[in-house]
Amino acid sequence: MDTELRELALTIHRNPEVSFHEHEAVKWLTKPLEKAGFAIEKGISNLETSFRATWEGQPGGPTIALIAEYDALAGLGHGCGHNIIGTSAVGAALALKEAIPNLKGKIVVLGTPAEELGGGKILMVEDGVFDDVDVAMMCHPHKSTMVLRGGLACVDATFKYYGKATHAAASPEKGISALDAVINTFVAVNSLRQFFKDDVRIHGIITKGGEATNVVPAYCEAEFLLRAETVEQLELVREKVYAAARYSAEAVGAKMEIEEGLIYAERNNNKALALLFKDNLELLGEEVCEPPKKGGIGSSDIGNVGQVTATIHPYIKITNSANTHTPEFVAAACSEEGMTGLNKAAKALAMTAFDVCVNDRYLLAIRSQFEEWKRNKQK
Repeated sequence: MDTELRELALTIHRNPEVSFHEHEAVKWLTKPLEKAGFAIEKGISNLETSFRATWEGQPGGPTIALIAEYDALAGLGHGCGHNIIGTSAVGAALALKEAIPNLKGKIVVLGTPAEELGGGKILMVEDGVFDDVDVAMMCHPHKSTMVLRGGLACVDATFKYYGKATHAAASPEKGISALDAVINTFVAVNSLRQFFKDDVRIHGIITKGGEATNVVPAYCEAEFLLRAETVEQLELVREKVYAAARYSAEAVGAKMEIEEGLIYAERNNNKALALLFKDNLELLGEEVCEPPKKGGIGSSDIGNVGQVTATIHPYIKITNSANTHTPEFVAAACSEEGMTGLNKAAKALAMTAFDVCVNDRYLLAIRSQFEEWKRNKQK
């Protein structure tokens, strides 16, 4: 099976497809699952490039979701190693069905499109796809192996400013500068930074700033990405930043509107499940590192899955130094070390799913911890 998985990962790597356009990747990932007897559904949650592959073992066991990602980065390719993520989920599912055909439980491979740009998992969570899932797992390539790295809540927003065009020299008094409203917004947002918690991140760019220097811009746009430790804290950041943008427009007589994207929840790693995954990685000879003290500062739609079921998002080492979203990581995702990481990720996913299915003690601990997290969240 290792040869087939390797070729699958390399094929997806050679043919990168961006978010919501992963048509070939879906075909390649579902083909071996269908051949092995998994029931295949495509286009779930009205997402054309999503899929669900289901194998029902013996009744009475848990439902384990192995999450597959497979979209690439525009202009770069598989700089986040999603060719490895998708293939490792498929490999784990195939290994479980082949090795333990009488396994008590249900194994589901969930193909989740558009992690990079579009939040496919968020839409699937909202559609109830994860409602009957007991445990959800995926494994992400990285420059070190970790099991409990965090992630911030985030949201992106487009600010649209409407002013009034006029000749900047001949009749400036007749104009309203949408660009001044944008610039005021950046100044106002920068003044807010000192009042936010250390983990808050605000990134902004001007995407439309006018067409000519001698014309007062009638329309401008800016894009912002806001991050915070939790969705609740993100709400406070949103309120202040959006108010700053509105008042900045009002100050120069402009109007503005906000188009907000999907809200990505913070990552909620289930510790009991993560430690079980860690034990299996170590059985495979993998050295597991401690995550950074402040957790992760990135964001992913896996966070929304963790709000509705016990979830982990561990990392497997495929390079010594390359960072994700770089040409160096693109190379790592098809390297020998990358294929070794793929093999270990698939095995650890399969081993952990097996443990949860056959040992009620593990499942009870995982469920108990998730229920405790929900109670604390509601306080």
